Amino acid sequence: MTVRPSLPVRAVRKDAVRLPAASPAPPLRPWSRIWRYLVALGVGLLFWTFTVAEYIGPNPDSLPADENAAIGAFAILDLVLGLIATALLPLRRRFPLLVAVLTACLSAVSVFSVGPAMLAIVSTSTRRRWRPVVVVGLVWIVCTLFYEFVLRPSVPGVASEVISRWASGGVAVAVYAICVSTGFYIGARRDLLASLRERARTAEREQALREDSAREAERTRIAREMHDVLAHHISLVSLHAGALTYRTDLTRDETAEAAAVIQNNAQLALTELRQILGVLRDVDGGTEARGASENAFAEDEGRAEPPQPTLAALPALVADGRDAGMQVTTDADGLALDDLSEAVSRTAYRIIQEALTNARKHAPGAPVTVRLERRDDELWVTARNSVGYASAGLTAGSGMGLTGLQERAELAGGTLAHGIDSDGSFVVTARLPWA
Repeated sequence: MTVRPSLPVRAVRKDAVRLPAASPAPPLRPWSRIWRYLVALGVGLLFWTFTVAEYIGPNPDSLPADENAAIGAFAILDLVLGLIATALLPLRRRFPLLVAVLTACLSAVSVFSVGPAMLAIVSTSTRRRWRPVVVVGLVWIVCTLFYEFVLRPSVPGVASEVISRWASGGVAVAVYAICVSTGFYIGARRDLLASLRERARTAEREQALREDSAREAERTRIAREMHDVLAHHISLVSLHAGALTYRTDLTRDETAEAAAVIQNNAQLALTELRQILGVLRDVDGGTEARGASENAFAEDEGRAEPPQPTLAALPALVADGRDAGMQVTTDADGLALDDLSEAVSRTAYRIIQEALTNARKHAPGAPVTVRLERRDDELWVTARNSVGYASAGLTAGSGMGLTGLQERAELAGGTLAHGIDSDGSFVVTARLPWA
């Protein structure tokens, strides 16, 4: 077996911290470019004017002809090199370090190049990287010393003391520090603006997701209400229609009574379906207009969502079941149901409604017992009926009613269980928080 030598692992300093990547410079408009170039040209021209005035002195006519020619040639060379430095500025965003170094080198011979070099230094410093700043700073210092101690004394008729030369060098270093500070400030402000824009975009995306989630939750709630409401009435219609189909021994009055029940429940189903679809249209078309609250939205539209039933409507629900021929027994054990919260009371009502609907579908004629009791600050809802088989005239269920009830109970902070117990009865048990 051959073992390959392991590659050397490069040690990583624990205290090494990588700075975040600088934000890309935003594109400049034409006027933004123009005024920057004008400032660089103006500063360079100002330095060039003062330098030429210093060279020629207060009495230019008193200078010898050869000195005048030398100073004129030097002034022209200074001006040309300054224009070359200005021509390099459009490349400062693509090659920031190179342009800054070249303009700084030109400033060693041309004072006109100081203006373009200052703009290039500011542009390089906006990236907030210390290595390029240090490199350009060293070049700037070397070029300043060369100009003050080598080039300037070689100009005919120019004589300056050593102290003034060092003072000029100190001013040049101060100017460089100001340019670097300005560039760092611009870079920090640019990063801050980019961060704020990203936060704004993130907030807009999160707001859109919240709106979509709220819209989907509203649709789910409406679909659940539609199932609970319509399944109750349609099961009654199906039961009595099945009775009319298979019972040929009914009297005329019994037939009319069954037909009236079918008609009433069909009308109730259509009415409640119309109300729920109206709310659904409000959700689709009025989500953005629903600004401050649901009540304000309902007032603006001129219609309000109908109140949802609670356990206060339980006697009417049981009465409907008994009118449909069901044997329903309720036991509330003297509970003060008014103390329940509206959400828990509404959830308990929907659970009992779905249990009666399922019993009517799958065990017609079987007695149903509904019990409500309080245990350890919890409301226990139990619906029990014998296991049977639906008649041929009943509509087959979708099997999603109990699943929806489990979700309702969980949203209310409780649990729901269903199944067949030891004595062969189908039991639905819900545990809901009392408060």
